[in-house]
Amino acid sequence: MNVSLRQLRVFLAVAEYRNFSRAGDIIGLTQPAVSRCIRELESEIGIRLLDRTTREVQLTAEGASLVGEVGRLIDELETTLQAARNVGEQRCGRVRVASSPTISANLMPACVADSLQRYPHISLVLHDQVQRANIISVLNGDVDFGVIVEPQQVEELHTESIMEDPFCLILPQTHLLAAKTNVHWQDLDRQKLVLLDYASGSRPLIDQALARQEVTCEVVQELGHPTTVFHMLQTGIGIAVMPRLALPLPADSGLTVRPLTPTVTRHIMLARRRNRSLSPAAQVIWRLIRQMAATLYPPQAGASTS
Repeated sequence: MNVSLRQLRVFLAVAEYRNFSRAGDIIGLTQPAVSRCIRELESEIGIRLLDRTTREVQLTAEGASLVGEVGRLIDELETTLQAARNVGEQRCGRVRVASSPTISANLMPACVADSLQRYPHISLVLHDQVQRANIISVLNGDVDFGVIVEPQQVEELHTESIMEDPFCLILPQTHLLAAKTNVHWQDLDRQKLVLLDYASGSRPLIDQALARQEVTCEVVQELGHPTTVFHMLQTGIGIAVMPRLALPLPADSGLTVRPLTPTVTRHIMLARRRNRSLSPAAQVIWRLIRQMAATLYPPQAGASTS
């Protein structure tokens, strides 16, 4: 059966106005074109829908039963097409974003709030995971994209740097190094360190910075979450090198923060699977996160990257 949407719309218009000329005026067709559409529709479905006289048009019993059903189906179709159009115009959709704990706790809350305000019909779903899991999620297509620390040689990813996050020293207020305004990396020589483990994207960068400064430390604990690191430092067992995004410190923690000299930063990047395009909604959120990172954390002068 070859019935067109145009034929059905013409039929509904004639059924409503009971006049071929008036229906044609409403839908933008001539009276002969309206008559032709009705004839073709009746021929295609094999039943008479309208009784015509010189003075009026009346629905047949079959035509009357068809009007309501056709109207409902066209309404559903228009709703479906509008939903598709909204997605294409970036008005709605679900966007899944993976990010590590330090990024999730600091950059992403502002991004989620801004997304809700500016794009209320886009659902931003955050996957709070360690770096390694984030990269796997992006490559497997479990998320649309990730906000990650610069990865090491992952050719399958397309990345865009959005901010630089400096490393700093976190230590008890009673520690000897807390008396310094600025702490040099070499001041960490022979110190006991509590560090993030290797599931974090930061740990290899910290190791590289210590090696460049020829610093030898004793790593007493390797942990997966910044909050656990802070609690461990409160016991006095060591000090920690952490990214700025791990801040702020817990209230009344007895800990303090000192900048490390020279400044060493990690690149925070947006990452998606190479050769896989983002949906319009995901493109909107990608741009929003990039803009928010530039607003909240403008580039620092004189910083060096690991």
